[in-house]
Amino acid sequence: MQILTIDIGTGTQDIYLYDSRLDLENGFKLVAPSPTMLVHHQIKACTRRGEPLLLTGSIMGGGPSQWAAEAHRKAGFPVYITPQAALSFNDDLEKVRAMNFKLISEEEASALSRRCTRIELQDFNFSAISRACAELGISLDNLDAVAVAVFDHGNAPPDISDRQFRFDYLNERIQSSRGPNYSLSNFAFPTTAVPASMTRLQSIVHSARRDPLFPPALPLVVMDTAPAAVLGALFDPQLKAQQELLVANIGNFHTLAFRLGAGGIQGVFEHHTGLLDQARLEHLLRSLADGSLRHADVFEDHGHGALVYTSQPYDLTQGEFGVSVTGPRRSMLKSSSLRPYFPAPFGDMMIAGCFGLLAATADVLPELSETIRQSLAGAGGSGTPPWDA
Repeated sequence: MQILTIDIGTGTQDIYLYDSRLDLENGFKLVAPSPTMLVHHQIKACTRRGEPLLLTGSIMGGGPSQWAAEAHRKAGFPVYITPQAALSFNDDLEKVRAMNFKLISEEEASALSRRCTRIELQDFNFSAISRACAELGISLDNLDAVAVAVFDHGNAPPDISDRQFRFDYLNERIQSSRGPNYSLSNFAFPTTAVPASMTRLQSIVHSARRDPLFPPALPLVVMDTAPAAVLGALFDPQLKAQQELLVANIGNFHTLAFRLGAGGIQGVFEHHTGLLDQARLEHLLRSLADGSLRHADVFEDHGHGALVYTSQPYDLTQGEFGVSVTGPRRSMLKSSSLRPYFPAPFGDMMIAGCFGLLAATADVLPELSETIRQSLAGAGGSGTPPWDA
């Protein structure tokens, strides 16, 4: 069995090819620039050449790509953008127009292609990954499934805060129980069950369906990035032995922390990493542990929010460590008094999200679950390694 997992963040896209014939430590892996960083570099090159820019495609992660597009316009060069691509920068197209980008139709984009540098926006480019793997002698012709994680704010109605909408979504997913793994797999969906409001997850599905190399019948699972990273981190041997846990994923843009214990997820908060320092983050984690954290404590600090589902405190002073920390900015807690532990599931922190995707796929696609769970339990490869096939 082979499953391709891709965890797409702001800085990198982390790619892991699960092969049931191998121990997980021997699976092929690639940490590459994220799609938004690739677009960022393409736009910067366009700016250096002084060329007009045309952005087409679909919703993808913003950040670096948007900053480069804004810099291109400020340098005096036009930026044309189609409506679906523009949603990458803001769900309100009037706000995109206010950035002085020129919104055009798909028909107009076709006419402009010959005199502009055209860059397609998309998070998931299966053809590009297939070609990169082929250059390394790795074939993706016999996959049993693909699983992709991205961060999705969701498309909030005009009268609802994006931050509140995102946090209401987190609460709804936590409250709906399915399967083991502290219910973290509730943040994963097969293509037929992706919520309509999760437009970036929907865009992953759309990109797969129109990719010429993506087999139409190949199962696809999509998931939120932070829960995938936390779920993957739980396969670290030190964490697997714990009955209660406090796990923080400190991403480049967002920090999400889960308190896990009997009955599943006992509490959660999500904040913007750029608004946190070590002292502020430690305070939030202590408050999540003792049950005193309130939604307003985070939301009114321009974060997404917080919820605690139990009145029972979690003692951070017991055990060998207090809080488990993963994510690209985990060094924020390196010297913390919270006695941080930095998990490395199957020997690799960078692809914790891929292991989380794999575990969630076992819950979402039951026909693949037995083999995946055997591998995650450390049963090891049971067949012929690919180099002996």
